[in-house]
Amino acid sequence: MRTWHILICLGFLAWQGAQTAWAASAVEPVALKSSDSPGLRLLEEIQTVITDLAESAKPSVVNLIPLSGPGRGRDLAQERLPNASGSGSGVVIDPNGYIVTNNHVIGEATEIEVRFSDTSKLIAQVVGKDQDTDLAVLKVTASHPLSSAKFGDSSGVRVGQWVLAVGNPFGLDRTVTLGVVSGIGRENINLSRYENFIQTDASINPGNSGGPLFNLRGEIIGINTAIINFAQGIGFAIPSNMAKHVIQQLIAQGRVTRGWLGVGIQPLTVELARKFGVKENEGVLINEVFEKDPAAAAGIKPGDILTRIDGTVIDTPSRLSRVVAGLLPGATAKVEIVRDQQRLVLDVALIERHDHAVTTSLPQTRTEVKLGLDVQDLTTSLADKFKLRESRGVLIAKVEPGSLAQAEGLHEGDLIKEVNRVDVGSVGEFSHAVSKVRRGDTILLRVLRESRAFYVVLKSTEP
Repeated sequence: MRTWHILICLGFLAWQGAQTAWAASAVEPVALKSSDSPGLRLLEEIQTVITDLAESAKPSVVNLIPLSGPGRGRDLAQERLPNASGSGSGVVIDPNGYIVTNNHVIGEATEIEVRFSDTSKLIAQVVGKDQDTDLAVLKVTASHPLSSAKFGDSSGVRVGQWVLAVGNPFGLDRTVTLGVVSGIGRENINLSRYENFIQTDASINPGNSGGPLFNLRGEIIGINTAIINFAQGIGFAIPSNMAKHVIQQLIAQGRVTRGWLGVGIQPLTVELARKFGVKENEGVLINEVFEKDPAAAAGIKPGDILTRIDGTVIDTPSRLSRVVAGLLPGATAKVEIVRDQQRLVLDVALIERHDHAVTTSLPQTRTEVKLGLDVQDLTTSLADKFKLRESRGVLIAKVEPGSLAQAEGLHEGDLIKEVNRVDVGSVGEFSHAVSKVRRGDTILLRVLRESRAFYVVLKSTEP
């Protein structure tokens, strides 16, 4: 509270002093004078810090133009480039010529023209790129050391701190914009597989992609990657700590290797949390464990609640994906789970991640209406029709329009495997399990759709 009062007082003092000075003379040159008020001097000092930072930062920022390749970058719905297709920004991170940018800026190009602040141009080669984080590393060979910028620690970024975005929006070289961090840990933006964006209101426009986001110490705390179209003051940057991890691997081996746990996961909603006896968002729900993968070998089962990995709290599927992806194949991770309200810690030896889909998301609209399900025994022809690799189970034959089952995302062809944690392989077993549920109680179903499983909670309105 004391700090807040001090900031308010300083701001008022600066504003009051500036108003007095500006009212006294609007034509005198801006220069510190003995007669200047303390408020104006404070504003001038702040301004000097920002202008000095801008001048020192601009030489490390470059303009990138893809020259060759079958494509010139992907067209993000959130960001459209009105000038050269695929053109964008980058930042030199090493005097020897390594440059970081976005993967979508270079697309499939193999050579990129790099334009520097001194108007010189060089041709860069692609060292490596990572579509999952939308990052790429380029390399130029110069006759002298290049101006470069250093990475800072993005874990210390706080909402409200000042930042500078530097880039080449609309072809305007090395444009500097000042703003604040307006959010951290932004995910589910649907820009890349692994999202943990810094949100800023520093103006980021088409052409800024791949440029740096600086703190007031001149350290890179993010790589600007996208804007939300038609929204003012909403831009996103990849945190520097995530970028550094990816860049190190791209420079060392030209690609990124990530750990793989081998589970399907979904968010832990209020209803699911109640059924499993834990708190909402206390972890993520494991709905599937892939055979012969690390989780299965370690004894993890469907229905386990995964809460921590190596001490890091896991509260969303996105966080789990990022944490596991940040571990190297061959590493052994300590995975904390909750099973039947008992906490267990298992050692899991990770393998290299390949292209697996690991998250199942379902609509979260909930309405207390009838269950609305017709079921039948699974047959060979039905298994083929709905692409199920199962020989027995309870198939949903019909979902009543407007029912809770429909609201929860269930539809014809889904295969019910469990009712309240009990395996069911036939309509008889399903009916027996449901008959034990009292009127108004919730029912936990484990459902298989093609090759992916998920849990869903329905409320029974029948005895």
